[in-house]
Amino acid sequence: MVQLDHHAASPSGPSRRTFVALTGAVALGGFLAAQHATAAQGAAPGLDDPAKKEIAMKLVSSAENSSLDWKAQYKYIEDIGDGRGYTAGIIGFCSGTGDMLDLVQLYTDRRPGNVLAKYLPALRRVNGSDSHDGLDPNFPRDWRKAAQDSAFQQAQNDERDRVYFNPAVRQGKTDGLRALGQFTYYDAIVMHGDGSDPTSFSSIRKRALRQAKPPAQGGNETTYLNAFLDARVWAMKQEEAHSDTSRVDTEQRVFLRKGNFDLNTPLDWKVYGDSYHIG
Repeated sequence: MVQLDHHAASPSGPSRRTFVALTGAVALGGFLAAQHATAAQGAAPGLDDPAKKEIAMKLVSSAENSSLDWKAQYKYIEDIGDGRGYTAGIIGFCSGTGDMLDLVQLYTDRRPGNVLAKYLPALRRVNGSDSHDGLDPNFPRDWRKAAQDSAFQQAQNDERDRVYFNPAVRQGKTDGLRALGQFTYYDAIVMHGDGSDPTSFSSIRKRALRQAKPPAQGGNETTYLNAFLDARVWAMKQEEAHSDTSRVDTEQRVFLRKGNFDLNTPLDWKVYGDSYHIG
């Protein structure tokens, strides 16, 4: 994407019996904390609830496209100068990061002979670079033409969910986070992708886990989310193209300070100085 973790001390004591008792208590405490986190999740819809998912799409679109109309972004395409080649579509699929290649391949599998199919060799060549070789001059025009096809729109939806949304929500639920926490994960994986590099989603999460425990491990949700957002800001500042951290500072932290863990409306926030509202 345009670029959107997981830890204990060793006990010592006068006897093995004391150790066993202590570890049993710790295990019970962890179990109860996980139960409490699961109960908190069950009390309100997660981010995969259709209404919450729609909110998530609008929040990301406000940051990625300066608009709440995320469905208007199927046709979006430009090179934003971040070293990832063309950025396009509802989630910023990039010609330089592999997700655009996967998307066009999926679309071609479903709709052979589509207007983008001829670019597959070029997309394979430019993967991992910012090159437009074999894509210019007509790739943007053809992308916009493809975006009128409902099959291409559905392919964008499906790849967004497979690569970004579903993994983020799944990990958020595992960590005992409610809709806001699941969204902080989603927005991070959208911008940073996932992998082993220091600014990937997994690395951001691991950095946060060194500072706080998530609810599923007995931690406080506010404390953990602040640690995660701190780690996210650090990652954003490692790259000039992402160094404006307002999508964290004047959006996600606003919701967190209000204790709006379920992303209940109305929502008011700013991104890059622009104000947005969901009633």
